[in-house]
Amino acid sequence: MGDVINLNRFRKAREKAAKSQEADANRRKFGRTRAAKAVEEQEEARRAALLDGAKRED
Repeated sequence: MGDVINLNRFRKAREKAAKSQEADANRRKFGRTRAAKAVEEQEEARRAALLDGAKRED
């Protein structure tokens, strides 16, 4: 005979693995932290100011 398995434990492990996989996908999709977003926004503002400062008046 085969080993007895607890179906409830098996079901919970399967659901936990599915949630973990979904969480990993969400981390890749929305993974930037608030600090990383702020740094990127500041860098973009700096680049825009530098570009505006280099414009020539016609």
